[in-house]
Amino acid sequence: MSVLPHPARACGIDFGTSNSTAGWLRPGHDTLLRLEDGKVTLPSAVFFNAEEDHVCYGRQAIAEYLDGYEGRLMRSLKSLLGSSLIDGQTEVQGRALPFRELLAKFIGEIKHRAEAAAGRSFDTAVFGRPVHFVDDSTDADARAEATLLETAKRVGFREVSFQFEPIAAAYHYEQSLTREEVVLIADIGGGTSDFSIVCLSPERAKLAERRDDLLANGGIHIGGTDFDKYLSLAGFMPLLGYRTRLKNNSEVPSSYYFNLATWHTINFTYTRKIWAELQDVYRDAREQDKMDRLLRLIEERAGHWLALRVEEAKIALSDTPQITLPLDRIHEGLSHEVTRVLFDEAITSLVTDVETTVAGLLQTAGVRADEIDTVFFTGGSSGVPLLRRRIAALLPAARPVEGDLFGSIGAGLAVEALRRYGPDAAKAAGAVASAHA
Repeated sequence: MSVLPHPARACGIDFGTSNSTAGWLRPGHDTLLRLEDGKVTLPSAVFFNAEEDHVCYGRQAIAEYLDGYEGRLMRSLKSLLGSSLIDGQTEVQGRALPFRELLAKFIGEIKHRAEAAAGRSFDTAVFGRPVHFVDDSTDADARAEATLLETAKRVGFREVSFQFEPIAAAYHYEQSLTREEVVLIADIGGGTSDFSIVCLSPERAKLAERRDDLLANGGIHIGGTDFDKYLSLAGFMPLLGYRTRLKNNSEVPSSYYFNLATWHTINFTYTRKIWAELQDVYRDAREQDKMDRLLRLIEERAGHWLALRVEEAKIALSDTPQITLPLDRIHEGLSHEVTRVLFDEAITSLVTDVETTVAGLLQTAGVRADEIDTVFFTGGSSGVPLLRRRIAALLPAARPVEGDLFGSIGAGLAVEALRRYGPDAAKAAGAVASAHA
């Protein structure tokens, strides 16, 4: 597949929890298409700008929200798949917006931008999917894939198939190999941690059927947004009264804080019902100064702003032992220090579950830990130091390799799209006709 005389007929779409990409194989060009401001990633975010009466996506969506425009920001859209929320709706600018329509808006935007960047239309695509949309429920998992299929067809893809995201990343990594390796693909994304143990080599890459090369795959519904949530609860929500006491010595209800710490439920805290409840809680609170911050945050609808600060802290703590963030939007002059030690403590249980998943995968594959040649890390959350250390301890002989954290899956899906659907027949036929003219 190193020589590509004609462009592929189909594209690959990585609809991610945090970022999305589109890949297309064509002669003489990069695989990933540039979806926003010359960048190949499109943050999976939608902002309904009430003041300007328009909808925007990606970095622009986040920027307009942070600039203070009145409206609704929605992120982690992929988390809706397989959840009970998918058949529900939310209120946007005074009207009910079904979550299925929200998904269609964003996936349709990926298609539109991919076509604009490619200079052609796409009606066929390979979509990535996690190994498990939903843990421990094959029925919910099947419904999630069906919803994604239905949405893709709704926005104009006529032919759609799926590939597991870690397998797509494996195919991308395989393009760089000169010898055979047994590889653990570790795809730590925004919503899931997915793993595959695969035999890869330049010779195997030429095969049309790769079933025997996949030794095992598995995953768990833990990803970057879960790390954000647990860091938020441990390091930020106590500033707003989380786990403080009421006058009767019971705790302030935790549901408000859990909703604020979870991307796709932040808007639940902005209802009139919740505001009325919080007035009663405030009157009974022992630490009203912290409740004042919570009320101000909700009144200003700044929950997503705080979630972005938490995400910023998580990313920074991959490279530094501590970070101090200004939080004056919720209280003038307030700043807060967060340490990697606190972050590690907050996510230890999550990382342990991920580690258990990897250990179980080795057993399923019938492979000893010392037989893994390489761990190929991809996904935006694969740089979390505690996670890296625990996987390294489990596979001490394996060589760690870091792929394109946000692009490996989309590029691998483009490889799979060519493998499944071949080159563009019309382009190839046109080239033959020109040659005989």
